Amino acid sequence: MSTPHPDDAPREPATVLVTGATGLVGGHSVARLLREGYRTRVTVREPGQRAAVLAALHRAGVEPADRLEFAVADLGSDGGWGRALDGVGHVLHHASPFPVRPPETEDELVRPAREGALRVLAAAREAGVPRVVMTSSYAAIGYTLKPDDRYSETDWTDPDTEGLPAYHRSKVLAERAAWDFADAQGDIELVVVNPTGIFGPQLGDRPSGSVGLVASMLTGRLPVVPVMYFGVVDVRDVVDLHLRAMLRPEAAGERFIAVGGPSISFFGMAEILRRNFPAAADLLPATELTVEQVIEGARTDPALRDAAALRGRIPVISNEKARSVLGWRPRDVTETIVATADSLLRSGLSPAPA
Repeated sequence: MSTPHPDDAPREPATVLVTGATGLVGGHSVARLLREGYRTRVTVREPGQRAAVLAALHRAGVEPADRLEFAVADLGSDGGWGRALDGVGHVLHHASPFPVRPPETEDELVRPAREGALRVLAAAREAGVPRVVMTSSYAAIGYTLKPDDRYSETDWTDPDTEGLPAYHRSKVLAERAAWDFADAQGDIELVVVNPTGIFGPQLGDRPSGSVGLVASMLTGRLPVVPVMYFGVVDVRDVVDLHLRAMLRPEAAGERFIAVGGPSISFFGMAEILRRNFPAAADLLPATELTVEQVIEGARTDPALRDAAALRGRIPVISNEKARSVLGWRPRDVTETIVATADSLLRSGLSPAPA
């Protein structure tokens, strides 16, 4: 678990703008910022989303008092961003479209992801904000397979990789566009955090995609899983890395992978749950599809395309840069998966017996 660096505490009241606060990372970011005394401004697409943010903070045990503000601004429009960024000292840009189901066209994801990132960067630069910390994804790093299966911040997914899912392509193109903008302007710093699969305590009413996977396992809705290995990171550690990236001078112009440890498979995750929640053992996945079955199934089932793209390979994903440059210390993967399930069971989102 990461501990704050002595230089990371705010020396003066600073307003932090957070986009995507209704998501898993954004909700935990707002809670952490408020706990640490920051004035926090949250962008919402419409005023009605304020209730979801406040409900998440209540679940996190955080009382915002007068330190939380809301601003209406949509990533798809220029309107509202000038007011949202007025007086802001830091920006955490978490918001990006994440599909519940595969989109009909790639443009449904690529355009809002890329244009949204550029809109936030341009508005931040116009407002004189010195640095933007942007949440990208490991999808922008490790989905063009390498012979040695080793991946670090120097790697990029080729957006033209055969079979690359639309979401992954959107993350590559959005991050590339953000770096191009920052390099071309030269007067605003960009830092990018590239998380692997994000798990951990749920704050919202509906589980995120990753947390929903655990919920599906615990409720018996996922009796069969594809062979697929991936990195896991705790949402609380993702937030910690963002805050370090926001404050530390040495983070400027850098990418940081957020991963908690060695890659695991869906079936390996089920085994962790089986050991720690024996009452749910009979509901957990008992069968793992082979690589050949996954590739064949992906021809007609878009949900299998992510697994098919990785072809059963086991990526070795490095978090050494975040550790050495920013002193980041993530939680163990087992601890994160157990915390995810605990959160679901306590909240009633999963009916499996505790």
